Amino acid sequence: MKKMILRNVLLSAVLSATTSLSFAAEGVTIYGVKSVSGAFASYGKYADMGSKLAVEDYGTVLGQPVSYQTLDTEGNAGKAVRKVQEAISQDDARFFDGATLSSTALAIGKEVNKVNGVFVTPAGADELTGSDCNMSTFRWSVPTYGAIRETVKPLIDQFPDKKRWYTITPQYVFGEALLDNAKEVFAAEGIEHVGNSYHSLKEQEFSGYLTNAMAAQPDVLLLLNFGSQSSNALRQAINFGLKNQMTILMAWSSGLDQLQELGPDIAEGVYFGAQYWHTVDTPMNNALVKRVNEVYGMNPNYPLAADYISTTVILDAIAKAGTTDSAAVAKVMEGTTYAGPTGSETIRSADHQVLKDYYLLKGKSAADMADADDFVDIISSGKSFPDESTLMCKRS
Repeated sequence: MKKMILRNVLLSAVLSATTSLSFAAEGVTIYGVKSVSGAFASYGKYADMGSKLAVEDYGTVLGQPVSYQTLDTEGNAGKAVRKVQEAISQDDARFFDGATLSSTALAIGKEVNKVNGVFVTPAGADELTGSDCNMSTFRWSVPTYGAIRETVKPLIDQFPDKKRWYTITPQYVFGEALLDNAKEVFAAEGIEHVGNSYHSLKEQEFSGYLTNAMAAQPDVLLLLNFGSQSSNALRQAINFGLKNQMTILMAWSSGLDQLQELGPDIAEGVYFGAQYWHTVDTPMNNALVKRVNEVYGMNPNYPLAADYISTTVILDAIAKAGTTDSAAVAKVMEGTTYAGPTGSETIRSADHQVLKDYYLLKGKSAADMADADDFVDIISSGKSFPDESTLMCKRS
């Protein structure tokens, strides 16, 4: 009964269709492209849990069973592409979700588009819904454009006297996109960008970059890295005493699982950008929190929630399209508004970007935590997206 309640909440956003049904002979399989091993395994594990639970809750679509198969990317774009290609050629796979790294998501999107499939990702690079957009790729997460404008801008407004900012940036497509957007906001708001340190995707020792930041004497340190790299950079910044010298903002955190790893002693007073937070009061999120607690004995975090809703949106679209023809399903997804974990969420037809809230959080002290997962206060939230007239997405 509880599964049905959650499913009904999710399906309520999908308009009923009167199209004739076309059935798949062996049901529908969702392929989860997840980094369940490798450098981003902690993220991929929860993403995998989200998709599996969504498939379990859905049960059947078009009268046929729904199944799920994990494709472990190992945090490697080349391996991810090969596994997707094999699934397409050997299993006739057409429905995919996931991908942690932007480079992986971009590569997978191109492969899936060759067969007119469907791919929903929470990856961050703006190219996904910009210059490299295609008919098959959809993005749930707010792009780097919105993540920066819903974190950097509110912090500038809150602290107008803090004019000097320093950035630490991973040198790949996602990091570059965050940095470019930060520079745009700095220029618009009269902020002095006093320096930037680039690092590789393999870097875990940040003392040299933090020393450079300290030498620049910024008012705000902006961390533009992700996952274990952002956690290690923040830990080392705290050990260097930077929290007492400057305000620290991590623009793109992975939310709850990262804060559980860091703990309140490190997180207290630090600002975090987040795609999702489990205390957001929406009907779908309240149902999701209850369900995840029942099944996994935990509160949902960002990767779990992202891949749960991504999987569900695909299945909802199949149900609405009345067919498993992936090209028809992709077309149905365009313009759809549904009840998501952040509230009302809409897939913009022009670029397949989901329009949803992004959150600015501030770490609490251990003494102020109401429960074991009450790490932050939500400082602000909002939607920031490029206007359609400025979009680089040009699909043929």
